[in-house]
Amino acid sequence: MDNTLKHLAIIMDGNGRWAKLKNKARAYGHKKGVKTLKDITIWCANHKLECLTLYAFSTENWKRPKSEVDFLMKMLKKYLKDERSTYLNNNIRFRAIGDLEGFSKELRDTILRLENDTRHFKDFTQVLALNYGSKNELSRAFKSLLESPPSHISLLESLENEISNRLDTHDLPEVDLLLRTGGEMRLSNFLLWQSSYAELFFTPILWPDFTPKDLENIISDFYKRVRKFGELKC
Repeated sequence: MDNTLKHLAIIMDGNGRWAKLKNKARAYGHKKGVKTLKDITIWCANHKLECLTLYAFSTENWKRPKSEVDFLMKMLKKYLKDERSTYLNNNIRFRAIGDLEGFSKELRDTILRLENDTRHFKDFTQVLALNYGSKNELSRAFKSLLESPPSHISLLESLENEISNRLDTHDLPEVDLLLRTGGEMRLSNFLLWQSSYAELFFTPILWPDFTPKDLENIISDFYKRVRKFGELKC
């Protein structure tokens, strides 16, 4: 199996706590978190990764106060419009995964427009997980499989392939490194199928304080690990 880091996935946690430490509103932390997102994305694009997936808004985040959800939706739309040139100038393909039907038509159109404008870039893809949850994604994949089953599935491996091909990430490599900032040690319903053999890293650094240098250190540690993929390494 290839040990090269191709797909990095990040749970961006700690915006609210970062703002609270500075006696600011949570919105202030989210704004600073967007800058970190941009910095990390450009670093990854310049360092030969194939894919960066960022957990931006989960299916559970709708439970937050309406004022915060409304702010996040406005901030997302503004980011996708304002940063279009960043994607184009850095040859970054943009993809969104998740149940996008949960968003307004205006926001969906903004997402699709950026996807279309950057679809010709091949070397690096930034993925935003939006209204995303692994249980939701798998449920949609199973529903698709039941509605249009293949003519026959003779092997369990074939069934796994049929499911993988119906996931939002069907055109992306599996996750190699899954990182969570902010100190919590849980996966929060994020890319559970795709992270079967991912190396897990948890850092106490809050997302707004996370830097490309911090990521470099984590990637260095990643390459020190022996990835067995279920095999016995001699």
